Amino acid sequence: MSLTPQKLVLLGESGVGKSSIAIRYFYNKFNSNIEATIGATFINQTVQVSTDYEVRLQIWDTAGQERYHSLTLMYFRGAKGVIIVFDVTNQESFYKAQKWFDEILHKGLENSKVVLVGNKIDCETNDRKVEKWLAEEYATENGIMYCETSAKTGEGVKEMFFNLAKELPIIKQQENSDLELSYSNTDTEDSQVLETENKTDCC
Repeated sequence: MSLTPQKLVLLGESGVGKSSIAIRYFYNKFNSNIEATIGATFINQTVQVSTDYEVRLQIWDTAGQERYHSLTLMYFRGAKGVIIVFDVTNQESFYKAQKWFDEILHKGLENSKVVLVGNKIDCETNDRKVEKWLAEEYATENGIMYCETSAKTGEGVKEMFFNLAKELPIIKQQENSDLELSYSNTDTEDSQVLETENKTDCC
């Protein structure tokens, strides 16, 4: 059964690896020197959840820089799933991830499926600043999923998207029939979703 695209939004601070996770998932590649997202970019991917059920994901990768914060909030609209990414080697990014979660609740997306993702688990043990148990505890307290990934090695990336896809509600065509129109209505200067700038640390 093929369904209407379900919108997922990737959130998190700049440099935590949101774009790298999306690229790893879609292309199964990793590039340590990629471009930072301005506004948002999106990819489509179909997930076979079971033998007779598939989910078509439309995954929006949003900008993490503070100056694009208000623009990023535009892409919350219609999101059925939210992926909040932090860098396990950067404690501040974990605190910022919690602020993103508060923002989700403030925007009325409490019914969206949320997964908190600790990225860069390929790091050396001594470099890790956010312990797994701490992130799991926060996720449990807030009723959200927690996963760990490495965009560099690919560990946990497919599993994270698969587990989230399983949790998404079945959407009938008429419930989401204006989704493609809402995506294409980004003709303002601040909404050029494919514009990028150079960046060197995002894995």
